[in-house]
Amino acid sequence: MDLLNTLVDKGLRRELPTREEALAVLATSDDDLLDVVAAAGKVRRQWFGRRVKLNYLVNLKSGLCPEDCSYCSQRLGSTAGILKYTWLKPDEASQAAAAGLAGGAKRVCLVASGRGPTDRDVDRVSETIKTIKDQNEGVEVCACLGLLSDGQAERLREAGADAYNHNLNTSEATYEEITTTHTYADRVDTVQKAHAAGLSACSGLIAGMGETDEDLVDVVFSLRELDPDSVPVNFLIPFEGTPLAKEWNLTPQRCLRILAMVRFVCPDVEVRIAGGREVHLRTMQPLALHLANSIFLGDYLTSEGQAGKADLEMIADAGFEVEGAGEVTLPEHRAAAAQGGCGSHESAGCGSHESAGCGSVCGSHEGVDARGTAAVPAAAAEPRTDLVAVRRRGAGTDLAPNA
Repeated sequence: MDLLNTLVDKGLRRELPTREEALAVLATSDDDLLDVVAAAGKVRRQWFGRRVKLNYLVNLKSGLCPEDCSYCSQRLGSTAGILKYTWLKPDEASQAAAAGLAGGAKRVCLVASGRGPTDRDVDRVSETIKTIKDQNEGVEVCACLGLLSDGQAERLREAGADAYNHNLNTSEATYEEITTTHTYADRVDTVQKAHAAGLSACSGLIAGMGETDEDLVDVVFSLRELDPDSVPVNFLIPFEGTPLAKEWNLTPQRCLRILAMVRFVCPDVEVRIAGGREVHLRTMQPLALHLANSIFLGDYLTSEGQAGKADLEMIADAGFEVEGAGEVTLPEHRAAAAQGGCGSHESAGCGSHESAGCGSVCGSHEGVDARGTAAVPAAAAEPRTDLVAVRRRGAGTDLAPNA
């Protein structure tokens, strides 16, 4: 296909596709799907080889969030039967992180539900970051605490944080349909605060929340403009007890097309398959490794993921290798620009998210948006509600974590 040849050439040169080209990727047929994966895979291998970075989530504080994000099982008014607990102590968080690191993770993502941290919360998380770093040499730590106030990003950086996550989630045009207690601009502001403080910005999206193809392209182009180092791609987990519980419109094929589009738009950025891969990609997860170079190991914030051992076997069986602690994730030109943090990557790459945290959605709403444009894939399978399992182990429990 001329389209795919053009996109590969642009990806190898770090050149931004046109919006029409990005939309065309999402509109490709299932018959062309393997060609799309192969083309995006060439771009992925150019910048990241066959390495897969493993990340591990630690939910520092679960549930009881005052925000009303429709996708989130921790939201205000949620009746999802998730774990609810207040702040983990630093040693408890470090113990939880150690399980993921022992499984091969090189980055620990510390997440807390809520609108944003108080200064006392920043002190608490700073102590946790220091404890984890003291006990685990070389570990990367990403914080995800919601909307940041002035000076808080700098304090986290001083405490040893390497990155900050806050996802845009969806397009600016449809944001108010998903959340009303804060704005899209609030999220952009927090990503910019992380950049300015020298933290590596991590910001992505959630697919399947009623958005059209145009909305997906809008949010990914906005991410490219904000230029985070890491772009997590979540696929909605429709938790019972949340407003989007009945939204089951994603297919494995559509998920792969979305990942391919993100790779073409953000060719040299860490693209991470985040929440919902087990639920929506299912047996096609190995194909997604040809598009993304990063995944979460084990469980998510409030839901259970694939067994950690199965993650490692999947990576090996697909012909990929786990990225080592001593390897630099980003391509040389981005790593040099970051100089230990994030800052300006001059249009080289592709940044906010709140209580769902660190690129891992808590709880997709895909159908008709405010402009009335349908985005429902043809012949969607029956909802796999059996694949949505509430996390009952790991952080906040007495049971061993999945790592």
